[in-house]
Amino acid sequence: MKRLLSVLLATLAAWSAAPAQAQAPAAQPFPTRPVTVVVPFPPGGGTDVGARLVAQKLSLKWGQPVLVDNKAGASGMVGADVVARAKPDGYTLLVGNVGTQSVNPSLYKKMSYDPDRAFAPVSMIAELPLVLLITPSLPYQSIRDLVAAARSEPGKLSYASSGSGGAPHLAAEIFRKSGGVNMLHVPYKGGGPAVTDLMAGHVDILFATVLESIGHIKSGKLRGLAVSSASRSPALPDMPTVGESLPGFDTGSWIGMLAPAGTPPAIVEKISADVREVLAQPDTRQTLIMQGATPLGLTPAAFQARIDADRQRYGRIIRESGITIE
Repeated sequence: MKRLLSVLLATLAAWSAAPAQAQAPAAQPFPTRPVTVVVPFPPGGGTDVGARLVAQKLSLKWGQPVLVDNKAGASGMVGADVVARAKPDGYTLLVGNVGTQSVNPSLYKKMSYDPDRAFAPVSMIAELPLVLLITPSLPYQSIRDLVAAARSEPGKLSYASSGSGGAPHLAAEIFRKSGGVNMLHVPYKGGGPAVTDLMAGHVDILFATVLESIGHIKSGKLRGLAVSSASRSPALPDMPTVGESLPGFDTGSWIGMLAPAGTPPAIVEKISADVREVLAQPDTRQTLIMQGATPLGLTPAAFQARIDADRQRYGRIIRESGITIE
């Protein structure tokens, strides 16, 4: 009887535990609803174009809409602030660039969010090399020609930028220091007006992304002398790098995806892996390359290291050059 009673009690215990186990919620796959990707710049720029391509590919992979929301203003800080304040669940993401993540913290004394703690890096998407452009009315055919002319008449040549402290401005400052030249800075409110005045001959040179430049170069409206990256751009394989004339020169922009700080590591890792997977797809790579970008998916840790290294580098340039925002 004792043995039979023990068997009955064990059976009853198993039956009572079974419903509880059946009711335990299963882990939900991510995502189960639409995801919003905030681009902190107007439509049409390099950050926006890259973000839309990755969003489209992620939407196909996830079976959920991935919506791009442009929230421009304050050098990207308006959109970045929206993501910094968003619920950290992976459903609101940021596609920022070297300016929002590595330059602004050194350029602005006050920001509405803590740039060191507001975001969890997900993955870099691509590097965006710049092209050193000159107005076609100038006779220079190479970096050496340009440097020689600038040295012979200090302060005569002018360089445009899309705004003080932006990647084109910092690239020109690095060029100025590397070449030992003195040129006049003419800042504009955006890359579009700077390109227009360069074509009109109102300014002499400009660093701009390959995406912004390639059409004007091919049409002959502007002359591209060199790309700013360490290696040649796949979109302009015949164009030399600045570093081929000024050894060690390597600068440019990049775009990457981030999540609000506090997003569960498992979700961050999943999004990162999926971003890297779509970047490895041949059609995605080819599309980015043709747009002047160099696909470069990085793990969250590697992306954070790149953000930190560029922040130190450009922070030093900003301090040494005395760059300020008016």
